[in-house]
Amino acid sequence: MDDKMLIDESDMKSILEKFPDMIKESLNLAGDLAVDRDKKSVCVTGMGGSAFSGDLLKAYLEEIEIPIFVNKTYTLPKHIDRNSLVFAVSYSGNTEETISSYRNAIKKGIKPIAISSGGKLRKLSEINENPFIKIPEGYPPRLSTPFLFFPMLSVLENSGIIKSRDNAINMTIDSIRSADYKERAKIIAQRMKDKIPIIYSSMKNFCVAEKWKTDINENAKAMAFYNMFPEFNHNEICAYTNIVGDYFVLIIKDEKDHERVKKRIKIIKELIKKRGIHVMEIAIRGEHYLSRLLSPLYLGLWVSYFLALEYETDPTPVKIIEDLKKELS
Repeated sequence: MDDKMLIDESDMKSILEKFPDMIKESLNLAGDLAVDRDKKSVCVTGMGGSAFSGDLLKAYLEEIEIPIFVNKTYTLPKHIDRNSLVFAVSYSGNTEETISSYRNAIKKGIKPIAISSGGKLRKLSEINENPFIKIPEGYPPRLSTPFLFFPMLSVLENSGIIKSRDNAINMTIDSIRSADYKERAKIIAQRMKDKIPIIYSSMKNFCVAEKWKTDINENAKAMAFYNMFPEFNHNEICAYTNIVGDYFVLIIKDEKDHERVKKRIKIIKELIKKRGIHVMEIAIRGEHYLSRLLSPLYLGLWVSYFLALEYETDPTPVKIIEDLKKELS
């Protein structure tokens, strides 16, 4: 065994290896739960890895007619009302912001669907006789994306709001199983070590860049940033004039990106490289958008894992977050 693997005392590696199986398991968690199909909007309220499932849903279902909003604070937006489908997502079920927004939803006359492994959210659901989707316990929230995301997709399918995605899901599982992510991730992590990662993607794939960033933060316990084409071309690009850090720029490039975005990526890559900054591209390909989202997301998880090992850091504990919670209680 590689000595670095001994750093992973909580065995995150085993969870990462189960990711395709977690997707399959998650498909049955919502059962036949459905809502009225005439909802005017969808709102996912949550924080951290739980809220990310909402960002992923918003990106994946960009083409549906009703808007999807992701709420990451204590109260719901004023426009969210009884005509909205609200998912309250908290892996632990005890996230204070999500509990608060859940109660806010009840005051608005909404019957939110809670998704968690238990906790206060389950108790609130039982007291108020609202739908509750129980997900497996024992996982870090940031590794639980399948359990948090696919039940929402199932409810939307059951309700007739979206069409079945079974084919896309099955092909995504096969795609993730067939590729070797680990070796590629090790190489990226080694090149990224001792640098400040900056992740760029198109707006279409913002959630992938976001997840790379937050997984590096939580697993490697290192700083990282992300932004999107074309927006950062109108502001952040100027920061490459006075370079005050050792950056590692990673660009996530999708074959389905807008043609002008593709041109911008090509130009920006050269402009940044001329300033002595290492730039790497990750190419996204595939027939189904779901696969083009989850495959690079999964690669990013492995990169953050191996980067943690490079820093001789156990990727699972998030002590500083727990310290903050203690101070807040």
